[in-house]
Amino acid sequence: MAEKPHMNIIFIGHIDHGKSTTVGRLLYATGAISEQDKKKMEEEVAKYNRPTFEFAFVMDQLKEERERGITIDIAHREFQTPKYYFTIIDAPGHRDFVKNMITGASQADAAVLVISCPDGIQAQTREHAFLAKVLGINQLIVGINKMDAVNYDRVKYDEVKAQISNLLKTVGYDVNSINFVPYSAYTGENINKKSEKMPWYNGPTLVDAIDMLKVPEKPVDKPLRLPIQDVYSISGFGTVPVGRVETGVMKPGDQIVIMPSNVKTDVKSIEMHHQQLQKAEPGDNVGFNIKGVDKNAIKRGDVVGPSNNPPTVVQEFTAQIVVINHPTAIAPGYTPVFHIHTAQVAATISEILEKKDPKTGQTLQKNPEFIKNGDVAIVKVKPTRPIVAEKYSDFPQLGRFAIRDMGQTVAAGIILDVVKKE
Repeated sequence: MAEKPHMNIIFIGHIDHGKSTTVGRLLYATGAISEQDKKKMEEEVAKYNRPTFEFAFVMDQLKEERERGITIDIAHREFQTPKYYFTIIDAPGHRDFVKNMITGASQADAAVLVISCPDGIQAQTREHAFLAKVLGINQLIVGINKMDAVNYDRVKYDEVKAQISNLLKTVGYDVNSINFVPYSAYTGENINKKSEKMPWYNGPTLVDAIDMLKVPEKPVDKPLRLPIQDVYSISGFGTVPVGRVETGVMKPGDQIVIMPSNVKTDVKSIEMHHQQLQKAEPGDNVGFNIKGVDKNAIKRGDVVGPSNNPPTVVQEFTAQIVVINHPTAIAPGYTPVFHIHTAQVAATISEILEKKDPKTGQTLQKNPEFIKNGDVAIVKVKPTRPIVAEKYSDFPQLGRFAIRDMGQTVAAGIILDVVKKE
């Protein structure tokens, strides 16, 4: 059997809206977990006295998470639809864990935004929708969960659908290209079979909607860019950086340069899932063995490129940002932490050039003194140390970022222009 095309999908949304339960139910419906696994979970759940959580347990493997009933780390699980093979990147919804969501979302090809029908839009629904758009997730499915809790009422569903459509429009999504799916993760209605309890709904089931997604084009024609996630020293192998190819192709024998550390070397071999690869393409998470480089000479956040087309090290950049969650206001001189691909760097917003109308993109004000929640602005940014970043128009994967401060995501944005470091 020919291998199905592979995609990464992320489930996002507010904490108690049922993301983990949805994922558990999907895995069960598509045969990725067995009846036996399901029984085991039901027993576990009975022990912890949280009866509606059995499916959530699939994703929440840590004991601490079970006891707290929340999802902490990013768990990877796989499932198949008729057309595709998916890896789920589980993004925690809990406040402290937006950091993980950022790392997760930057690897996702599509997202399912889960909203509880009885609760409607919550703070994190908003934050996650903004982040998904800014982090470049162009394909979205909206799952309106907990329909059982509103007796499968069409009126309530239409209300929530209208609210979320408005939100997604302001964020910049084309709402007409999005499937809105009413379902119940708890009862299993409309997950993989049409629900008789919602005769008024004639759209796809959740599994059908996921199967209707499109595989994104792989940017193989662009120069290689591979942000490093970790660096290992493996005896008998030497130094092995690990990361995901974002653009281009990497082959054994390639001459590469790792920036901003400025290490020139060649690729000895490439491995994925313990198999040697003759080439690594966009989307592949690989480990690669390099010649004569000390493990400490390179680090997470460095980026690999071809030696004749090195990744851009920036002195400053101009970006468009949207302020999502700042307790007061942002003024020039503000120095939070920027998360760009796998790098984290403190950087100063040195100037606010203009404030824009989020709906039309028109300039509202030149050089405002400050910006606050909901504002979209063009700013100048000076990183406090050398970092690789690219224009969003050249390399979207290395041109988007989130801004974190005080344990939360305060803003997110894309890089419009860069000033290279001399």
